[in-house]
Amino acid sequence: MLAHLPSSAPDLVVDGRPDSTPDVIDGVAYARLYGEPLFRMPTDLYIPPDALEVFLEAFEGPLDLLLYLIRKQNFNILDIPMAQVTKQYLQYVDQIRLHNLELAAEYLLMAAMLIEIKSRMLLPVRKADTGEEAADPRAELVRRLLEYEQMKLASQQIDALPQLGRDYVRTQVYIEQSIVTRWPEVEVVDLQAAWADLIKRAKLTAHHMISREELSVREHMTSILRRLQSTKFVEFADLFDPSRGVPVVVVNFVALLELAKETLIEITQAEPFAPIYVRLAYAPS
Repeated sequence: MLAHLPSSAPDLVVDGRPDSTPDVIDGVAYARLYGEPLFRMPTDLYIPPDALEVFLEAFEGPLDLLLYLIRKQNFNILDIPMAQVTKQYLQYVDQIRLHNLELAAEYLLMAAMLIEIKSRMLLPVRKADTGEEAADPRAELVRRLLEYEQMKLASQQIDALPQLGRDYVRTQVYIEQSIVTRWPEVEVVDLQAAWADLIKRAKLTAHHMISREELSVREHMTSILRRLQSTKFVEFADLFDPSRGVPVVVVNFVALLELAKETLIEITQAEPFAPIYVRLAYAPS
């Protein structure tokens, strides 16, 4: 709200001319500059002509402007009133020529096309040499407008889709875990079948010599561990030598069971009915 100026306020002289602005309006400064009160209007103010620009509508090109004029006034795009549309289009072009001559050049080409169509519509309709009626001068323009409108609607639909970085962000979760291969446990039935096959093969190569042999389970345990240290996996049957007879095979098998009981070795199998393998037990470092 502006305060009423007292009629008795003394006139100030600025640049040889009287200034009717009083030093104080109702005892309060009407503005502050860098924290200091202003009691009189500065005389060196300069506002460039392009300090403030207001864009009421923004168009992406001549077709966009032309489509806007048609849709805003609910014109039939298949029967465009060229006189009204051309007049409104030229008014807009005159406005942008005052601010941006380079941008206006693009719109002037469409303006020339509209004027040409308007002039062709004023001429009498003449039939072609083939006897068919001449094509509507607006047909090509209508085709371009319909194609542009379809592309514009498609771009709006695509823009409405959720976009990464604009509508949502991708969640990233970092999980630190040690990857340890877990082998399936060996079924007892499979172990029995493997053992029965070894016994059968051992009997086929049995000797008929009677001899006394002292067999040590500990020695066989040490032998198995020594062999497993030199390789990663050993097939179950490769740990036995059937040619040495059934007693040796039995003691070697007992040694294998003792090592598994003491968790020094692991007996693994990839899947049912697959070969059985033996390896050293995993020891975390």
